[in-house]
Amino acid sequence: MNNLELLADALAYMEENLCETITAEAAARNCFCSKSCLEKLFRSVYGCSVKEYVIKRRMTKAAKELIQNPEKSVLDIALSYGYQSHEAFTRAFEQSRGCSPTAFRSRNRFTDIFPRLQKPFEKGDAYMKQRKPVDISELYDLFLERRDCYFICCDIKGLVPINEISVKAGDLAILEAVRRMESFAAEDDIVFRIGGDEFALLTNSRDISYARRLAELITGRNGETICFEGREIPLSLYATVTRFEGKHLKYDELFVQLHQSILESK
Repeated sequence: MNNLELLADALAYMEENLCETITAEAAARNCFCSKSCLEKLFRSVYGCSVKEYVIKRRMTKAAKELIQNPEKSVLDIALSYGYQSHEAFTRAFEQSRGCSPTAFRSRNRFTDIFPRLQKPFEKGDAYMKQRKPVDISELYDLFLERRDCYFICCDIKGLVPINEISVKAGDLAILEAVRRMESFAAEDDIVFRIGGDEFALLTNSRDISYARRLAELITGRNGETICFEGREIPLSLYATVTRFEGKHLKYDELFVQLHQSILESK
């Protein structure tokens, strides 16, 4: 089994068992490799540990349930994802989303901050090979429904230096980037992540002036800071407007086009 196949099997195993107890040892056994081999490969490719990935995916799934199933209590959702108490689940959720489950539910807006990862790209240009491969195919029906609507694609300027301060500082930067995009989005606009520090806002509008105005509002907050352990860190975003070009909307082509629009904006 080569490294790409190993990663694909590990990701599939974790995704299928998010509601169960998952350890790096169990994932490694499923892939017929050692724990140290899997952890080293996973961190090298995706920049996080197996445990960190599992927690973030659980919190993303839980966040979706909080919005889509308002009749379910926070405790019921916590228990379904392996947390034995409301408090333990709330701590994990706050670390992932920057707010409590109850506060998140009251906003009534789901944002896909940590979508399922995919195995790295095997072919394509150098830029795409550097991107963290994520799966946004769950949104494909929405893309079809809004195929003539505009996207605002954003990228954090200089996330690497922020991560060098602390990975937690980088996580705060990602949350803040999403908040800025959401703060100007209409109720039916959708924000989702398309890479390590790249995001897209899918509007429900065919008016390019509306999309350009949103992009201007988002970049108008460039230079505002996030506070990490008493340190003020400036945060700025690239933002560009695009929509799918072509006769038939293909998921892979759309994904590449969104990234390409970000590259061209730099």
